[in-house]
Amino acid sequence: MPRITRFQIRQFLLMIVALEIIAVSINLFYAPHAVAAGGVTGVAILAEAAFGWSVSAVVLILNTILLIIAYFFLERATVARIAFGSFVLPLCLALTPQVKVLQDRLLTVVVGGVIFALGVSLLYRMDASSGGTTVPPMILKKYFQIKPAVSLLVIDGLICLGNLLTANFETFVLALLSLVVTSLLMNYIETGLDRKRVIYVMSDREMEIKALLVDDMARGLTALQVTGGFSGDAREMLMIVVENQDYPQVIKQIRRLDPAAFLMVHDVAEVHGGIL
Repeated sequence: MPRITRFQIRQFLLMIVALEIIAVSINLFYAPHAVAAGGVTGVAILAEAAFGWSVSAVVLILNTILLIIAYFFLERATVARIAFGSFVLPLCLALTPQVKVLQDRLLTVVVGGVIFALGVSLLYRMDASSGGTTVPPMILKKYFQIKPAVSLLVIDGLICLGNLLTANFETFVLALLSLVVTSLLMNYIETGLDRKRVIYVMSDREMEIKALLVDDMARGLTALQVTGGFSGDAREMLMIVVENQDYPQVIKQIRRLDPAAFLMVHDVAEVHGGIL
């Protein structure tokens, strides 16, 4: 029988924490204000607002149905990956009390969106899932080559429209706002919090700029051989990776040496290896 390692135990515990974070966002922020911002939890919130059904019970039923569908249309490894979250999330929802902690609805969806994004991003970092509406996009991608981001957006948009039936237009707008907040924050978390900038430099005073960066500012750089598209001349382009807080100073010093220098700057999410 395979032995469970400490790493696997830690992964399971982190998954439970992530699912509980999602449950907190639903039961303390979205559900008390009847704002359905997509996903199976959004359908459950609509069902609670319309019929008084339990959010956790609806999530469990829908997740079970979608998991059965996934069993027939997706790989077993994928089904196993989403099964844990499909059943633990309803349990977390059942154990977490539904309390209205904020009265202001706008503030509620912003805070709820931030907390929800935190939980989902933590799951994605572990290649895990809470199940639910992630299943149809995976099936559509496998059989019809439809991008998951597109199909998930359509599904979440339709669920948001349900707010017009159970509440009003204001609630619908709040649900859309929550989707935007969650998407932006998830993108930021998933692509890295330790962001840096890459500066590309071409200058006639290249040797002086090299000396400035390497000797005076103690910075590493990479020299790239490039060819001018118009002139056909071979040139050297310098590439420097800097921390965000150091970026203004580096640009200032390069501009001081050569105001006519060609500069191109990119934001980068992660940098591995090397010395900055």
